[in-house]
Parts: sequence; C-alpha cells; structure tokens
Amino acid sequence: MLFASLKHRNYRLWAAADLVSVTGTWMQVLGVNWLVLSATGSATSVGLSLVLQALPTLAFGLWGGALADRLRARPVVVASQVAQGLLAVALAVVALSGVTSVLPVYGVALAGGLVTALGGPALGRFGAEVVPPADLPNAMALGSVVNSAGRILGMSLAGVLIPVTGPGGLFVINALSFLAVIGAIAAMRADEMHELAQAPAGANGIREGLRYVLRTRWLLVVLALSLVLGSLGRNYQVTMAAMAAGPLGAGASGYGLLSTVFAVGTVLGGVFAASRPRLTMRLLLVTAFLSSVAQALSGLMPELWTFAALLLPIAAGAVVIDTTVGARVQLGSPDELRGRVISVLGLVSAASGALGGPLLGWLSDAITPQLALQIGGVGTTAATLLAALALARITGVRILRPRTA
Repeated sequence: MLFASLKHRNYRLWAAADLVSVTGTWMQVLGVNWLVLSATGSATSVGLSLVLQALPTLAFGLWGGALADRLRARPVVVASQVAQGLLAVALAVVALSGVTSVLPVYGVALAGGLVTALGGPALGRFGAEVVPPADLPNAMALGSVVNSAGRILGMSLAGVLIPVTGPGGLFVINALSFLAVIGAIAAMRADEMHELAQAPAGANGIREGLRYVLRTRWLLVVLALSLVLGSLGRNYQVTMAAMAAGPLGAGASGYGLLSTVFAVGTVLGGVFAASRPRLTMRLLLVTAFLSSVAQALSGLMPELWTFAALLLPIAAGAVVIDTTVGARVQLGSPDELRGRVISVLGLVSAASGALGGPLLGWLSDAITPQLALQIGGVGTTAATLLAALALARITGVRILRPRTA
C-alpha cells in the first residue's frame, strides 16, 4: 500500500515536520553557498564548507551511534534540533551584520556537522519508532519522497527569496523550521510510539557495534556495495555539471534542466519504493544492475535530451537503492544495536561522497566526462554482480532468480 505509513498519526506529524525542516535546510544550503561565493569569489571555498560539514561524521559518527543506542531517542532528537536552530540563528547574525570573513561560516558548518554526527543516528532510530516495524520500509520510502519534495521546494523558494531577503533571511526561515519539528515531537502520542530496545548499561559501545558489523557477512556485502554505488554511481552533481559544460554544450541552463530532471526522478523513485509491499535484496540488486548499465550508457549520449532521458531512471534507481539498503540494514539488525549500525551506514555514505566526488571530477578532467560515466557504470555493474554472488553464497538463496520447484 502506497500510503500505509500515513495511517499512523505520529508518522503524519513526523512527515509534515520533515517536509518543513528539509525545505528550510535546502534554503540554508543555497544561502551558505551564495554567502561564501559572494565573499570569496571562489568555488573551492564553497567546496571547503561542504567538506567541513562531512568531516565530523567521519570522525564522530560511531560515537553518535553508541549514544543513540544508550539514550532514549526523543530527547536526543529534540536537543539536536535546538542546536541546529541556534546555529541557523548564528548564521543569520553573521549574514545580517555584514561580516565579510568566511571563518564564522566555516565554524558554523563544522559545528553543524558535529551536531549531525552525534544526533543523526538518534534521528534514524526515532524515525523507526513512529511506525510499527512492518511499515518501516514504506515510511522510509515516503521519507525519500518528502526529502525530494523539500529539496525542490527549498531550492525554488531560495531562488525567489535570496534577491529580496539576502542569505540572512533564508537562515532565519531555516531556524524557524526547527520549531516545526520540535512541535511535532511534542504533539506525538507516547502510547502510539514503538520504542526500540536500548543497549544495556554495560555494553561496550562502539566496539560492540563494530564487532557486530564485521561478523555479519551479509551486512558487510551490502555496505561494500553501497560504498561502490555511492562513490562511482551517485555523485551526479559532478558528472552532470561536467557533461553540461563540456560534451553536451548546454551551459548553466542545461545544468539547471538536468538538476530538475534528477529531482523529479528521485520523487518517482520514492513513490515506486513506497508502493512495494517489501523491499528485498533482489530489488536492491536488480535496481543496482539496471542503474549501473544506464549510467554506462549515459556516457554515450550525444544530446542533452537523450542524456536527461537516462538520468530520470538513474535518479529513481538511486532512491530505491538507498531506501532498500536502509530498510534491510535496519530491519536486519538488533534493536539495541540499531543506532550504531545506522552510524556505520552514515560513515559509508560520507566516505562515498568524499571519495567519489573528487575521483569522478578528476576522471572527467583527465579523460572525458563520457568515459568517467562509462568507467563508473562498468565498475558498479561488476560490484553488483559480485555482491549477488556473495549474498547467494552467504544466504544459500538465489538472489537474482527464484528457486524452481
């Protein structure tokens, strides 16, 4: 059932608050990029702010997972939302006071990354507590739709408002958006929550979580596949820009069109995932294989419209892959280890962006964007086939083909 999760009042509150929060977040992302670019005139400086946001996840993400498993999720989530709101207020003060140095912006970016690293796993656990386990895959898929819609809405509103309010106005709106999340949490019915078991007081925290991941072979295969897919097949912000500016000759307007097509594809992918009764390993592998082949073929496309036509299913596939990985990883892990497993998945996601973005950018510059896409597509296709073989050996089940009678 496409909207199964919406029958739960707590999830309806959570989804509405998430839409408001994601919209505000993307308004702030564009505001920060514009503020840094206006102050420095350097795209590299913009990239540095993104790196500073990602570094704390790589350094402290596992600590956040251990914290999430030890403490109740609700107060940790509220505390992280308050902290993020205060950081948005700090950005607004910097922007509205006319400070020309980007150092305060970098400081807020680093602090925001730290809050995300420590509070993100608790946010994942809390999102799993607003619905029963049977509806979690559907809730995650609908969450992808909400995130995609919030991204489109946030970017559109930012484009309209930034000439009027400047970046400072966008930061104020984002600060207010966190009040919607806190209000939604306060309005949730405690007796309708599905709280996960917490780790016992004597648990070994990070070490226990790592031991679980390292001894769970199917989980290692899924995480390794996610890393390869994320590195070589997911950094389309890099390859779209390289294709639009280079072989396609489409310029900034073409890049904008491709970004819109990609966003629409993510919405379609989320709707498809939400409509599935189950998110299975077979769905993950088939989608990864088809998306990888489509990526390799996209490097052969000579025109903007043909490239965009392939980009749509690739974007949809990316959401299906992410949602299925998240659902399988969460539902396949013990409740008391859920936060630490989520934090490991977050580390894989951060590492794939940190590795894949520069690698695909270098390949696009050193050879051509077309070859970069083809190499990435071939690499992810091979990784998917290897993962299918490994999972078949580990589970004893034919992943890509049903057993015959």
